[in-house]
Amino acid sequence: MTYERCEGEKQLLAYKICDLYPSFQACWDELSKKALEGQLELWQRYLSHCPALWEKQVSCYAEEGLDWRAIAKERVLPHLDERRSAMERAREGLYRVIGPVCLKAQERLGLDFEVLFVIYVGMGCGAGWATELCGKPACLLGLENIAELGWLEEDTLSALLAHELGHLLHGVWRKRAGLEGLEEHTDPFWQLYIEGFAQRSEHLIEEKETWHEAEGQLGWLDWCGKNIGRLAALFLEKAKEGDVKDFFGSWFAIEGRSQTGYFLGHEMIKGWEEDATLREIAVLLAEEVRRRAKGYLSQVAAEGVLP
Repeated sequence: MTYERCEGEKQLLAYKICDLYPSFQACWDELSKKALEGQLELWQRYLSHCPALWEKQVSCYAEEGLDWRAIAKERVLPHLDERRSAMERAREGLYRVIGPVCLKAQERLGLDFEVLFVIYVGMGCGAGWATELCGKPACLLGLENIAELGWLEEDTLSALLAHELGHLLHGVWRKRAGLEGLEEHTDPFWQLYIEGFAQRSEHLIEEKETWHEAEGQLGWLDWCGKNIGRLAALFLEKAKEGDVKDFFGSWFAIEGRSQTGYFLGHEMIKGWEEDATLREIAVLLAEEVRRRAKGYLSQVAAEGVLP
């Protein structure tokens, strides 16, 4: 486990890196020779260095009624060996871009708190996960998912980090306003709101429309723009069922395109910026978020184009 810290000119930029990859390597070199069932102890063994991270991984699936062991055996463990070089490349890239992205977030969106970046090999819970760890704002970077998605170029990694910092800024701004954080709600319209906010933040931090979700999906952005009416109508339909995973999970897709919810949410937040600042949007009451989101989606679904 290693730590680094960087302080910028304004004395506000600070970050730490907790790198659990060496611990993963030590365990995997031994466990890779075992059958899948024996390999399951991998995370319990090397994440013993960070029990809070272990608990988050297990809870991630438990909250959805899923067995983490089944997911790990089916989607993660069989591919770890073949993705080792990609994970190592991603890890090296993350070290190069974390500092610059933090500085951009400070200068362009006012990042003024320390962030803990955790580089690890997880159970498939996500390439990036903005959350709290031990009571501190944290960005969890799952190398197994980053490698699976092929997000290995520094521009893509930078965009991913900017997205997660957008989530952290959103959560801190809400808490400073005396409101609930981002993880207190789980309904579809709240998810569209917070992911759209993070996507908009990503573009503002990077000062361009990066769309890291489009990596490896030829024509993704053009398709999303042309089909936004259908996406909005389908989101409203899926929201009634309480299941919009097809819009967000990299393992799920709509007509072969995954993570289209990030496009839909971004366009919604960008539309709201016509009469509100990003910080004002960040501190909307939860019921107001749901009301506005339903109204926006209904309008887009009816008109078939952006309002």
